[in-house]
Amino acid sequence: MIAFAPFLLAAALGVAPADTVVHTLSLADAVALAERNAPAVIHALGQTHTTSASVRAAYGAFLPALSVSAGTNRQVPEQRGQTVVQNGQVVTLSSAPWSYSLGLNASVDLFTGGSRIFALQQAHALADAATVDVVQQRAVAGLAAKQQFFDVLASFESEAAANAQLDLARQQLNMSILHLKQHTVTRSDSLRSEILVRDGELALTSARTALEQADASLTRIVGTDYPVTAARGDTLDAATLGLGENELRGLALAGPLVHEAASRVAAAQAVVRLGWASYLPTVTAGYSRTGTGTSEEFQASDEGFGYSGAMRVALSLPVFDQFQRSSQTTAARAALDDAQAELRDARLAALESLTQWLGSYRAADERVSTQAATLDAAQEDLREHQEQYRVGTSTLLDVLTSQATLVQARHDLIQARYDRRIAKAQLEALTGRSL
Repeated sequence: MIAFAPFLLAAALGVAPADTVVHTLSLADAVALAERNAPAVIHALGQTHTTSASVRAAYGAFLPALSVSAGTNRQVPEQRGQTVVQNGQVVTLSSAPWSYSLGLNASVDLFTGGSRIFALQQAHALADAATVDVVQQRAVAGLAAKQQFFDVLASFESEAAANAQLDLARQQLNMSILHLKQHTVTRSDSLRSEILVRDGELALTSARTALEQADASLTRIVGTDYPVTAARGDTLDAATLGLGENELRGLALAGPLVHEAASRVAAAQAVVRLGWASYLPTVTAGYSRTGTGTSEEFQASDEGFGYSGAMRVALSLPVFDQFQRSSQTTAARAALDDAQAELRDARLAALESLTQWLGSYRAADERVSTQAATLDAAQEDLREHQEQYRVGTSTLLDVLTSQATLVQARHDLIQARYDRRIAKAQLEALTGRSL
């Protein structure tokens, strides 16, 4: 029974048992899954549905409103011909116990001071902002997926570096043991080599643990029910920018954040115009037609009904409303000022982020080239010291120093590659497109 407990718990919670097979994802697949499954993206899509409904409602305000009514009533108990006093008047009750009514009402606003037009403009602006927000939230989700994907790649590289470190330590231990047997070194050399092997094993364990954690985080970000990992070949070592600084500047100023802020300014401007429209009169036209009748028996037809109709045109002009319109107009103008300030800040923030991440990309790209050359030099330096140690012209301390330099060069190169990938991903999120 205990062995089936996880499956019973999953069934009780309505969750399928987790798939234990790790699926390999490319960067494009990881980004696509994150953009589809991220809660913020789903919420933003819901907002687009809501704003689209608001646009339809704004268009519907130009159409006449139509309502139909029908009712029936039976007098119980039947009091045919009797009289009752209602509101001080003597009323003779109908001899027919059943009474019916039908009604049709239609009305349309002929003039509203332009409020319907401004409301439509506001609805369109909010719908545009909601659409841009979807783009922005997808960019945020894609950026998070890229960052975690690159974390997995860095963990792969760290694991490979730890394996190389352990291999070097084992080779050095074997060489130290050989020299010790030949009585050309002291036991201290072999003991230090054993310490290096232990350090290499710990480094490998830490790298594998970090890889497992990175895979778990990637699985959460892409929102799958099965564990995933990054494709090892998708390392983007040749990450380059296909555009110059001027092109990137233009894309940043037209990016999702700036576009969304501009849409909110347009919506705020429509609200201001809507407030001024409330000072103008409104003209409404309407038509109604009603029918009533009585019957001895329940019937489903309008036989014997009497009909009447009415056409009305009304003009309304609020003269004084306790300063409510003035308050609303003031609040709308304040909201417009806020929206314009946010738009200005969004543009400046886009340029600031462009400067930051473009500089980070260039610095990381330079570090990649430098660290690659440093790694080659460190490998050659270690090879020279190992050869000298083998023939007895170099000490173990020289070999250990070269090994430490090599290990550090590997880690610095891994970090430089990671920083370059992250900087490019940030630039793509800022501009809202692949670079």
